[in-house]
Amino acid sequence: MTHSRPLAGQSRRAHENSHIRKVESSDAEFPVQDYVRQLLVHVGEDPEREGLIKTPARVELAIERLTRGYRTTVDQVVNGAIFEETHESMILVRDIEVYSLCEHHILPFFGKAHVAYIPNGKIIGLSKIPRVVDVFAQRLQIQERLTDEVADALMRVLEPRGLGVVVEASHLCMMMRGVEKQHSKTVTSSLRGCFLAGETKDEFLRLVHGGSLLE
Repeated sequence: MTHSRPLAGQSRRAHENSHIRKVESSDAEFPVQDYVRQLLVHVGEDPEREGLIKTPARVELAIERLTRGYRTTVDQVVNGAIFEETHESMILVRDIEVYSLCEHHILPFFGKAHVAYIPNGKIIGLSKIPRVVDVFAQRLQIQERLTDEVADALMRVLEPRGLGVVVEASHLCMMMRGVEKQHSKTVTSSLRGCFLAGETKDEFLRLVHGGSLLE
């Protein structure tokens, strides 16, 4: 029985890291630049013309940058910045910029994340919350899963009384193609613990939408 909590934590950590892979392989194993050249030819372009000669290398670097969440863990970005503290009120980091890639079309979606928690004897360095968001945003994603993964990761490392995550984003797969709705936004939420109901939930949603603790 004494090992139940560490084992549960290890299980969640294994899930968080399940998408991690290496891209530092040889061109034969990971020929991104060759794929880009073939794509350029497929759409009717000349990959040897001046403006496109370096495009395959640039795309490879961009893909590595935009998907580096596969090669980063929550524990790495938190880096031990968990501190014992008796603070018992809500802590909210609002308007965290989010940039991710839709896994269905590999087109960007972007917006803001809002993360709040009520501590249970431990707090996290404020800058670590946006870093945790980036770990999961910098992967091929759907917004619903991104929201849940951020919530689950912070619940594991903080074990708070409760936690809430809201993500608001615009999706280019809906704006540039398909239904072509330019002004639509998608809002997802993930609530845990004492955030699931009552005054805590109401306070969180009010603060996310621009309210004040003084109201």
